[in-house]
Amino acid sequence: MSISAERKTAAERREAVLDAALDEFALRGLDGASTEAIAAAAGISQPYVFRLFGTKKDLFKAVITRCFRETLELFQRAAEGKRGPEALEAMGAAYMDEMLPDRMRLRGQMQAYAACDDPEIRDVVRNGYGDLVAYAERVSGAGPPEITQFFATGMLLNVIASMGVQDGGEPWASRLLAGCEKP
Repeated sequence: MSISAERKTAAERREAVLDAALDEFALRGLDGASTEAIAAAAGISQPYVFRLFGTKKDLFKAVITRCFRETLELFQRAAEGKRGPEALEAMGAAYMDEMLPDRMRLRGQMQAYAACDDPEIRDVVRNGYGDLVAYAERVSGAGPPEITQFFATGMLLNVIASMGVQDGGEPWASRLLAGCEKP
């Protein structure tokens, strides 16, 4: 009987690297992340990481791009068949249910914003965030005040969840969270 290792396609390896890279970048940021650690977590060699992505910065940009794309897809699924305030509420609820509990993804988002001193990374973040805003505007029909409130609340929730105080462990966090609830 022969035992053969299951061979992964390049696309499967690429996804495994993106998963491992999200965790590493979320924990250590762009500058502190180790491509050796990413390769080990993905079960491939470090040179193969570079063959797939070119540079560590290109890998970081690919992780950011994927995160924004997945968030947009989450918004699209949540708002499917809805328009107006109902669509915005569904997107917000989906974000709270599916994204906020994922501390690695939240830390990855924060690392992306922190890395915006780099013009290339700033462009990726601007484009991804801009796509989210444009979609929310289009499906909700909301004007600038409502869209601003929606995204401002989302960023506040990100910060609160990143600190691990979303369950009311701090009185000040409880007050902020109460202000995010609909009357």
